[in-house]
Amino acid sequence: MTKCIVAQSGGPTAVINATVAGIVKANQMNPVYDKVLGGLNGIEGVLQEKFVDLTDMSDEENLILRQTPSSALGSCRYKLNRQKTEDMDKLIRIMEKNDVETLFYVGGNDSMDTVAALSEYAAAHGITNRRFVGCPKTVDNDLMITDHCPGFASAAKFIANTALQTWYDVNVYTRQEVFILETMGRDAGWLAAASCLSEKVDVLIVPEVAFDKDKFLEVVSKKLAETNHCYIVVSEGARFANGEYLAAAEAKNDGFGHAVLGGAAKYLEGLLLSTGTTKRCKVLDLSTAQRSHATEQSLTDVTESFELGMSAHMRSADRTFTGKMVGLTRKPGIDKYDIDFFAVEAEKVANYVKNFPVAWLLDDYAGITEAAFEYFRPLIEGTPQFITKNGLPVYIKPYYLQ
Repeated sequence: MTKCIVAQSGGPTAVINATVAGIVKANQMNPVYDKVLGGLNGIEGVLQEKFVDLTDMSDEENLILRQTPSSALGSCRYKLNRQKTEDMDKLIRIMEKNDVETLFYVGGNDSMDTVAALSEYAAAHGITNRRFVGCPKTVDNDLMITDHCPGFASAAKFIANTALQTWYDVNVYTRQEVFILETMGRDAGWLAAASCLSEKVDVLIVPEVAFDKDKFLEVVSKKLAETNHCYIVVSEGARFANGEYLAAAEAKNDGFGHAVLGGAAKYLEGLLLSTGTTKRCKVLDLSTAQRSHATEQSLTDVTESFELGMSAHMRSADRTFTGKMVGLTRKPGIDKYDIDFFAVEAEKVANYVKNFPVAWLLDDYAGITEAAFEYFRPLIEGTPQFITKNGLPVYIKPYYLQ
């Protein structure tokens, strides 16, 4: 037998470590590999041979790892270039040197592109004993083919709870109040739409529908005339018909070629105040809280993330299994929510975006349809039993700091 490496990449989630825990636990139950190594700081760290041995992780550490937010192994924003093969050649040589057969890469769209690129490179060079397996994660929920992505449900639950609780705060006053909540979602509106689970959102703005300034002002004015209050949720990736973002600040590049956004809510605030639509407006940008608030984990989410890691490990026992991502699909024809795991070529997922269905959006920014509620509700069910000390959750000290 040989070794495997598990590494994490891209933006963290509240349950990303559960997938790592699942791979480790599966190998303890069925030792396909002699050692399970953690690659520190993703591909960037693997290329520097920065590893930690996770093989003999205790049951207690495994449980604590599942409830630990962010990427316990560290992450990176390092993208492999297919035209520059030096990194791929170096990575293969590092795997050979360390007797590593399989690399499990836990990440989003660009991470699946890394899995696809490495497997293509290996195939092109006749390398059959080094394999690459993708495990999805992203709070944005924008990966194709899989029904949903581990990490999304916990972020959605946090956003819905935040919308619900802040709505109560906003409405205590008799004076006019407009509240604007900004969520993540560069290309897709899944997170913003999930706020509607609170059933308190008056205006929902997502990237899938071009922003119409006049229509927006009309809707807000009408709501204020009726109730003197208006609760607005906007995705950071909301944009005008010409493709320009609402974000007040100039978008920058994150290293993967994606815009780094933030400021859509501030733009709306400025618009409402400058037009005299309202005299009072509060803004809350959830920023990284929505992906790191692990005490808001969905039990469904953390369980599925852990089991996905186990499924990926199990499938890797097949020595021909490479270049694949393990996804989730809902079991059809049953009354109770349940899922199956399946495998799909990583190249079919990489570099595509799954948008929030426009058919699930109500007209005039009025929220989401019942079909969307049916999709969301089972994902946010349940709350894990957290291990705590002195009133706070116990977390793993990040392996990159050990």
